[in-house]
Amino acid sequence: MTEHLAAAVADHMARARADLEALVAFRSVADERIVPREECHAAADAVTGLFREVGLDVEQVETSDGSRAVLGTSPAPPGAPTVLLYSHYDVQPPGDLAEWDGSPWELVERSGRWYARGAADCKGNLVMLLTALRALPRPWPVGVRMVCDGSEEMSTGGIERLVQDRPELFSADLMLIADSGNIEQGVPTATVSLRGTGSVVVTVRTLDGPVHSGMFGGAAPDALAALVHVLATLRDEHGDTTVDGLGSDGTWAGADYPVDRFRRDAGVLDGAPVLGSGSVADTLWARPAATILAIDAPRVAEATAAVQGTARAMVNLRVPPGQDAAEAQRLLVEHLEAAAPWGVEVEVEPRTLGQPFAARTDGPAFAALAVAMESAFGQPLTTVGQGGAIPLCSRLHEAHPDAEILLFGVEEPACRIHSPGESVDPREIERTAYGLALLLDSLGHPHPHPGAI
Repeated sequence: MTEHLAAAVADHMARARADLEALVAFRSVADERIVPREECHAAADAVTGLFREVGLDVEQVETSDGSRAVLGTSPAPPGAPTVLLYSHYDVQPPGDLAEWDGSPWELVERSGRWYARGAADCKGNLVMLLTALRALPRPWPVGVRMVCDGSEEMSTGGIERLVQDRPELFSADLMLIADSGNIEQGVPTATVSLRGTGSVVVTVRTLDGPVHSGMFGGAAPDALAALVHVLATLRDEHGDTTVDGLGSDGTWAGADYPVDRFRRDAGVLDGAPVLGSGSVADTLWARPAATILAIDAPRVAEATAAVQGTARAMVNLRVPPGQDAAEAQRLLVEHLEAAAPWGVEVEVEPRTLGQPFAARTDGPAFAALAVAMESAFGQPLTTVGQGGAIPLCSRLHEAHPDAEILLFGVEEPACRIHSPGESVDPREIERTAYGLALLLDSLGHPHPHPGAI
């Protein structure tokens, strides 16, 4: 069966490319300010067609944020488990089109990689799931619930509220979230830790409006200078986050993240430091991190000689497992309010909120995944954390606490997800699809390999 599955996955790779080419052509950005909602609906229809073609009973469900989730099901054979497979068809905005070599909505191949927005995150993962299902003989050895989300990138919570309102749609023994990937190309990796998030907008107001810097500068309270002072209190001399009440000494027990590889993956310039007093893995996956995402202030090219009366910034707080995101966000608000200089008025408005998540690594499904991925990749499965938040994982755990939830996928650092020039290595699609097919096959046999559920 092992050799048969490897050959079957390889035979379906041409179809995988064709599916990905069709999917990336949809500008499925779930933000009507950027793309008309009809384009996301068209993408949902295309996903529905793929689910139906692969053999699933399919329905579209409109969620509370107006997006459409696509749900497919296939019943489990007697005595076999049900596995939920998750991905999403919405994508990040393309960013500066001038930074793309060609259209972000057209799949092109260069140096063996496939380039387009969503090629990896997450349409490449969706294609990987479909490829694994196509490779398995029918009837499938396990029950399948397949979920494709339409607004994951916007963090508007549609799929999370659907889990709360209709948990039966997501009932499964094992949940595989295909929205992450490998620590480096060719190294099978399970993501077992997700930082939560607690973003805020901080606004400083000092004057009715801008005033002439020659006539009033020096005595007039400068809102932009006050905001800079407030934001500067978020990090210490090592770059560690210093929000009062949040610990910053957590340690990561999984795979290491060498500094040299991090510098390459993140594009850190020569001479610029890597921040944090611990290891890179500690800083990324086990400690809180406050990041200044944006500042509203006059552009340098449009500057006038004026003291600013209002300034605003968005601060994103990442929260490791073991800390409550709502409490961490409250501490961030208090920290920013207390840091205001000169007694100026500071307003802090909470925005997004998502709880951190830690996956089980002692369950039978994790053991089965480890065996399957080692067979597919030829080296042992490793574990990493992820700095990004996937609130769905916490919602699924709350709704179905007995299910194991594992994260994996085709992404790796060279994919440059969320950036111009996103791409995927088709070998990652093939290897990961093969590992998934091995896993699903092992779960449905009466005498599976050690560790299978």
